[in-house]
Amino acid sequence: MSLEVSQLTKIYGSQKALDGVSFSVTPGRILGFLGPNGAGKSTAMKIICGYLAPDGGAVSVLGKNALTAPKQVSPLIGYLPEHNPLYLDMYVREFLEFSGGIYGLSGNRLKQRVLEMLQKTGLEPEQHKKISQLSKGYRQRVGLARALIHDPQVIILDEPTTGLDPNQLVEIRALIKEVAAHKTLILSTHIMQEVEAICDDVVIINKGKILAADSLENLKSSASEIQLILETEEELDLQWFTQFDLAKFGTKGKSEVIISASNAGEARKEIMQLIQQRKLNLISLNQSKKNLEQIFREITR
Repeated sequence: MSLEVSQLTKIYGSQKALDGVSFSVTPGRILGFLGPNGAGKSTAMKIICGYLAPDGGAVSVLGKNALTAPKQVSPLIGYLPEHNPLYLDMYVREFLEFSGGIYGLSGNRLKQRVLEMLQKTGLEPEQHKKISQLSKGYRQRVGLARALIHDPQVIILDEPTTGLDPNQLVEIRALIKEVAAHKTLILSTHIMQEVEAICDDVVIINKGKILAADSLENLKSSASEIQLILETEEELDLQWFTQFDLAKFGTKGKSEVIISASNAGEARKEIMQLIQQRKLNLISLNQSKKNLEQIFREITR
């Protein structure tokens, strides 16, 4: 593993922001780092990057101790914070050249990396504008380019798609996937669709503790309950469903009901019996597994 976090603890006064947090990230696989606001995500990422000191635990980056040798580890990491810090009075190209210089890039190597980042993040048409003149989406691209300018081996992106329009989303998703192919990448976001679109593994944290850590595929397949969505021409009354041994049910609309059941076959039989008894006109009865957002809500509730 190129990034390993072990029993990480951080305490602010009487509050444990991190309580024995442990996880690892595999190169070539994108890790989705998820949790509600205040769960401890940003604290963990800042400790990994060397911006915060923990109260306990260990962080290993490419075999180096990130806590005792932060100056050695820092150049190996590219970090895009949630609140994207930029020098607004600088021009885009100037800012990227400045950022690359901080990491020791110079001459042709610096020019090459700046050009590459401008092209990959779609900033070429904006390179001679001041950052203050850019939209929020383009400023986010500048922050992403800055995080990648020194070709880091470990990349940590905190809400990287904030402010992007649908077309930009597709482009940045593709860039993140391309970059992650040979890197170690952590993506923190509140947008479950982003995780489902580009992540391979998922860690869910809440109140400073890891509640789930698995591949996205395993996490979704572990959800035992199936959802059935019933729609009829007539208005449905939830009281009709209390006679059946269904797991959970609730209205989606006046003529739609969502039913969660561990045994979909038995649930379908009961629903069809109800339709016959009430002489309802069936429009549809669709089945689906829980999506990541539903799983997330259940785990962190």
